[in-house]
Amino acid sequence: MSSLSKEQERYVEDFGLFFEPYGSRIMGRVLGVLFISDPPERSAEELINLLKSSQGSISQATRALERLGWIQRLTRPGDRRAYFRVRPGAWQETARQSILGIARFREMAERALDLQDSKDPEARRALEKMRDFYVYWEKEMIALLERWNGG
Repeated sequence: MSSLSKEQERYVEDFGLFFEPYGSRIMGRVLGVLFISDPPERSAEELINLLKSSQGSISQATRALERLGWIQRLTRPGDRRAYFRVRPGAWQETARQSILGIARFREMAERALDLQDSKDPEARRALEKMRDFYVYWEKEMIALLERWNGG
């Protein structure tokens, strides 16, 4: 894939727009290219050319996506360049990270219940509902991930 077809360009741009609230548009565009690439690995230079983007923005996007665990950096014998591809199991890791975030919200609700000194029973009920929601969501997400993984 030395260049993108019009359909592929549209997909990459749509994925960038879709992903913007979750990171940045360029991160989404990099993921979009990697999803449709054959072979599935692309060098930074290839990403720069395919996306008509700067070295700095591609570097920043690939570093961020690596930190998030969504892509991995590869090397090839005799080639000094780094290549990037979508990391196998990346979406399961994303789900696992989401579960940790849900657990943090649950913990914060529990702490708030311990610390709240409001005389208004509605305020306490609202916090209890928040905690109960996150307890439920955490259990369901864990069970869902376990079912996905086969047990």
